[in-house]
Amino acid sequence: MIEIDGEPAAPDDLTALALTNYGHFTTFLVEDGRVRGLDLHLERLIRDCRILFDTALDPDRVRALARRAAPRQGRRVIRVTVFDPELNLATIAAQARPRILVTARPAPADDPAPLRVRTAVHRRDQPEVKSVGLFPTLRLRRRAQQDGYDDVLFTGPDGDILEGGTWNIGLVRDGRVVWPGGEVLAGTTRQLLRRAGGDPTDLVELSALGDHEAAFATHATVGVRAITAIDDHEFPASHPAVTRLAELYRALPASSL
Repeated sequence: MIEIDGEPAAPDDLTALALTNYGHFTTFLVEDGRVRGLDLHLERLIRDCRILFDTALDPDRVRALARRAAPRQGRRVIRVTVFDPELNLATIAAQARPRILVTARPAPADDPAPLRVRTAVHRRDQPEVKSVGLFPTLRLRRRAQQDGYDDVLFTGPDGDILEGGTWNIGLVRDGRVVWPGGEVLAGTTRQLLRRAGGDPTDLVELSALGDHEAAFATHATVGVRAITAIDDHEFPASHPAVTRLAELYRALPASSL
């Protein structure tokens, strides 16, 4: 399903995304018509719309359009993208009239395999915005996968751990969860878990990985996923703290879309 403002998307409607690629989005998992962290997804869309387009976004309208793609029973991943088809390289400064693109895809497995990731020095442009501009991320992910890894983990120039390509990272130190600090996109899953568990953020450098017992990734479509390798540093596929965190996430209440 691909709809813009509740109508089937025509090829011309999508030209701006293909050629200009200016906009923002959020992605969430719908299970039996309910979404964990729905308030955070809507807040993200409202905030990013104001930043990129200097205009307001109606959250009730977003929900109504997203419901069209969400099953009442079962699981599906919904992506809501906000962009203006009229903006292009020549008109990018024009007053924006953003539209809402809703797409759907099958949900991933409940228990995904652990990740093996390679680090790359990279900081996303305006990292607090979930932008559709994914070229640098996909370029680095492609290179990592071609070399046998599953994904890429961004680090700062001084070796501080930041975030995954499209996910947040957490670590376990002395039996407790630590969320690496720095300028990153604080994902909805990370925010929900920190809200529930009160775990701190702290700057973590690659050189200090040996002080940590486990690592994991968080994302709205998979929840908590173990990381078994960061470069040549190995972590266990199972750890009690990560297991507890995954169980905590699955037990969090969800809101009706």
